[in-house]
Amino acid sequence: MDGRRRNPYELTDESPVYVISVAAQLSGLHPQTLRQYDRLGLVSPDRTAGRGRRYSARDIELLRQVQQLSQDEGINLAGIKRIIELENQVAALQSRIAELSAAVDGAAAAMRQREAQVHASYRRDLVPYQEVQQASALVVWRPKRGE
Repeated sequence: MDGRRRNPYELTDESPVYVISVAAQLSGLHPQTLRQYDRLGLVSPDRTAGRGRRYSARDIELLRQVQQLSQDEGINLAGIKRIIELENQVAALQSRIAELSAAVDGAAAAMRQREAQVHASYRRDLVPYQEVQQASALVVWRPKRGE
């Protein structure tokens, strides 16, 4: 979200608005199949205060995906549940990677800013040292201890 407050009446893909009969019709499945999928944890619709199921547009899409995997691909329901869990895990990890990447970018920008501040604080009255081309001796003075 971009910091603005959402309208509480605005519908999104996650808004639970469809009763089971409408969800069944939209997904092309029987209401009893939807109940079974709910019991198995394949699709978990929201519940009303009276415990009635309310499906979102995302739930309807997931129901269609479960049906497609079951009918067209021949995957059993346990396999479909595992696929859904793994897809959710991948989505969560991708989201976390995006968060961490943004944090790294922010830290790198802060580091560059601090580095620029350090460079700006250098004394300008010092003369840079340049190596002399001719051979010359280097004398190192080391005071004796106790002096």
